[in-house]
Amino acid sequence: DISHWFNRRRGVAVAAAASGSYLAGTVWPAIIPPLMRAEGWRFTYLAIGIACLATMVPLVLMLRRRAPVVVAGSPGTRLVQPIALSPAALQMLLVIAGLGCCVAMSMPQVHIVAYCLDLGYGVAHGADMLSIMMAAGVVSRLASGFVADRIGGVRTLLIGSVLQCLSLFFYIPFDGLASLYIVSLVFGLSQGGIVPCYAIIVREYMPAKEAGQRVGIVIMATIFGMAIGGWMSGWIYDLTGSYSAAFLNGIAWNLLNILVMLLVFWKARRSVIVVA
Repeated sequence: DISHWFNRRRGVAVAAAASGSYLAGTVWPAIIPPLMRAEGWRFTYLAIGIACLATMVPLVLMLRRRAPVVVAGSPGTRLVQPIALSPAALQMLLVIAGLGCCVAMSMPQVHIVAYCLDLGYGVAHGADMLSIMMAAGVVSRLASGFVADRIGGVRTLLIGSVLQCLSLFFYIPFDGLASLYIVSLVFGLSQGGIVPCYAIIVREYMPAKEAGQRVGIVIMATIFGMAIGGWMSGWIYDLTGSYSAAFLNGIAWNLLNILVMLLVFWKARRSVIVVA
């Protein structure tokens, strides 16, 4: 929805709106553990639900106004960019890419607390690392928005995906407490901007009237990737007794994302060359 309200600064706008979830990931891990220790998990869930009702519903009611209708050719409007792919093919590639990046992304996000517990560092350090990861993700998302406005969503997503893959590699050899804090910071700075780029790419290469459907399908794939990735990492840990294989599994899915996005990048470049 936010992409319909902005043209020149669309990347920054989408990234800023998407930063809310990471800001929540920074705040809630610090609030939940002491609340659970004091009142139990049932009260904690109830408190979270009340907080969501008290904030989300009033804010949604404030967003009822429809986006302005933009006339093609008016100053500041963006034309749909050419790409040597059909809309269906591009949609499918983005779904595969979203699945791959988020299976990889879920490994540290879902299992960092359990990983710290497994290494003997305790739950509190894991929760702190998760908060650092999410806070760095906010910075990464905002920065990716500025970058996407200058070099496009595909290039920005590729940069983030490559950096995420490298940071996943760092988790395997560096398992000391201090190094895990640093790697979690690097991971957060690497991966935060990836998911918003899918919405930016959809708006760059597909008609605005299809944005809701197209973005919704891709984001559904990313959420499914987070779900299956979290489960898969736990299943691999149960089989092997170690998180090393789970990190390697995440890296393999991340490489799938990179390959798919390289194909999209090549198709976009090829189309520009043909047009030129």
